[in-house]
Amino acid sequence: ETAQSQQQEQQRHAARIELALAGADLGLWDWHLPSGVRQVDARGAGMLGFTGAELDTVEMFYHHVHADDVVAVHDALCLHLRGGSPWYEAEFRMRHRDGHWIWVHSRGKIVERDASGAPQRMVGTRMDISGRKLSEARIHDLAFYDGLTALPNRRLLLERLAQSVHQAARSSRHGAVLFLDLDNFKKLNDTLGHAMGDRLLQSVARRLLDVTRSSDTVARLGGDEFVILLEDLDTDAAAARRQVDLIGAKILACLDLPHQLDENQPDGQQSYSTPSIGAALFGSGGDSVEDLLRQADLAMYEAKAGGGDLLCFFDPLMQQRISDSASLEEELRRGLANGQFVLHYQIIVGLCHDVCGVEALLRWQHPQRGMVGPDKFIALAEKTGLILPLGLWVLQQACRQLRLWADDPATAQWTVAVNVSARQFRQDDFVQQVLQVLHDSGAQACKLKLELTESMLLDDIDSVASTMAALRAEGI
Repeated sequence: ETAQSQQQEQQRHAARIELALAGADLGLWDWHLPSGVRQVDARGAGMLGFTGAELDTVEMFYHHVHADDVVAVHDALCLHLRGGSPWYEAEFRMRHRDGHWIWVHSRGKIVERDASGAPQRMVGTRMDISGRKLSEARIHDLAFYDGLTALPNRRLLLERLAQSVHQAARSSRHGAVLFLDLDNFKKLNDTLGHAMGDRLLQSVARRLLDVTRSSDTVARLGGDEFVILLEDLDTDAAAARRQVDLIGAKILACLDLPHQLDENQPDGQQSYSTPSIGAALFGSGGDSVEDLLRQADLAMYEAKAGGGDLLCFFDPLMQQRISDSASLEEELRRGLANGQFVLHYQIIVGLCHDVCGVEALLRWQHPQRGMVGPDKFIALAEKTGLILPLGLWVLQQACRQLRLWADDPATAQWTVAVNVSARQFRQDDFVQQVLQVLHDSGAQACKLKLELTESMLLDDIDSVASTMAALRAEGI
């Protein structure tokens, strides 16, 4: 009765173990170390498409382990066998019967020793973790690679650039960052659609990989911006610069070739997109990742300002110009708020030497710089949008002066010409603004002249003509 009770308990225990193994989808293996016999249950063997009898030796086990993983598996086993770890545990690839590879997680423990304490038997489990590994790989790709081009993204680029800067400082060899932006990419997107724009970006990515070295990093930051990290250049800065020039010339040449974006029509429409490239060298100096990217970006804009389809190296003067521009913008905002601007009036003389009007000229009475002409600040005002409040102020001041001159017989017939910027003129409510200024000042519309640059007629001529007609109808 005692033996029967023990047998029943063992059966119940075995059933519980089997239920646990089945629920966790675990295969069981049992290894007799002296003989090398390694028994694998049906679940463990089935993971690889075999029967247990086909995997009954340690040699057969190692035969199916991926060559790149054999050393790690062997080291983990040896560590446990010599008492260095309480468990044997490893993740590795094994070849399935049909030829593909699966990832397994194997865990085991010594369960028997001989009289001298030498290991005699190990028991463990095996789990197929291919699904988990696939998910981890996808997560890794999402975290470090661009979804459209499969190139490294900003995060991975910053990591590699930081490592490269550190390595360059130790080896005295130079590296370089190339910041690449496609010229007129927005126009292609607007005319052919975003799907074609995406294909162009993929084509550019492939070509950049073709003309750079395997040791270089080609990354996509987003949009049509790419960054190329060149490593292990010459120790001499001038020689390294020449190397960058050669690589840049290859990049320009390969991207100047037409792109066939419609794969279904090999002889169909071809698209062209030239790049603007900015380059920044780094070496033994204490360059930071942020500084290098900013320098290459500034150089890229210099290339774009030069007409595009060329490479420019960073020059410290570029940074100085940016700093000066930022300082001037801040002073421009303060000057507008503090009433530092004045209008001068240039007399317009007729053929009979009679004064028939004036042209309003804007000047900046700067507290430190003195009298500043418009050539020093109008372009910046246009770029920053400050031209809108500044232009409105000029219009208001000119109309107030026009109203004052109307009370003097000597100046009553004078006209005032005011220059209007393209950005100001294209405001939806520009006509209403002008009419409101005339109403508030009491100036006569027929005495106000608005002067426009001819280039304004090159874009959206219908809208420009419509605004001009509306102003003209009011007597301006």
